Amino acid sequence: MAKYKRYEYSQKVFIPVSLEDQLMPGTLEFAIHTLVETRMDMSVFDGSYKNDQTGRSAYDPKVLLKVVLLGYSRGLMSSRKIERACCENVIFIAISCNQRPDHSTLASFVASMKDEISPLFTNILLGCEEEKLLGGTFFALDGCKLPSNASKRWSGKISDIKKKKEKIEQKVNIFQISCLKISDLTRTYHKTVVVVISSIDHRIYCPQTFGCLS
Repeated sequence: MAKYKRYEYSQKVFIPVSLEDQLMPGTLEFAIHTLVETRMDMSVFDGSYKNDQTGRSAYDPKVLLKVVLLGYSRGLMSSRKIERACCENVIFIAISCNQRPDHSTLASFVASMKDEISPLFTNILLGCEEEKLLGGTFFALDGCKLPSNASKRWSGKISDIKKKKEKIEQKVNIFQISCLKISDLTRTYHKTVVVVISSIDHRIYCPQTFGCLS
């Protein structure tokens, strides 16, 4: 008679996880974590919080920005999907320091801080370029041109580098605008779902994905 390994779902398992060890050097999540912690001026967010004397402690903007950037880099355009990743994906759990911000917090952060996020996001991309994490990028550090089989468009003067930076900023702005448009559409769709559910007198919680952190 065949014998199989016994399994029991009611058993308790303790799995120790070091959050810091999940952010391994050489990975994009490590680069985002390091750049936000060491190179980004996050003081621009301080004026938006009025809880120094009353109110509960807010999520640190550093944590929210890391989560948002990592979510974007993984193709997660929904605040609900990012919230879920912060509960299920060990990399997101690590970069959020297991704080697990909810989708409303993430959506409000992006919607209210879009002016601050754009330059920070651009700086993150430029920092990743410096570390050669984006691929296909090389900047010459001197003005000496030597015969080679490299493309001329990857070398140039400071003005050329500034133009590349401006292009990145334009792409970030276009990306952000498209996300906000998707967010508005999703809010409208969600309201429609709520109205339909209410009309048939069913009390159902139906989470919907949002456009760009909505």
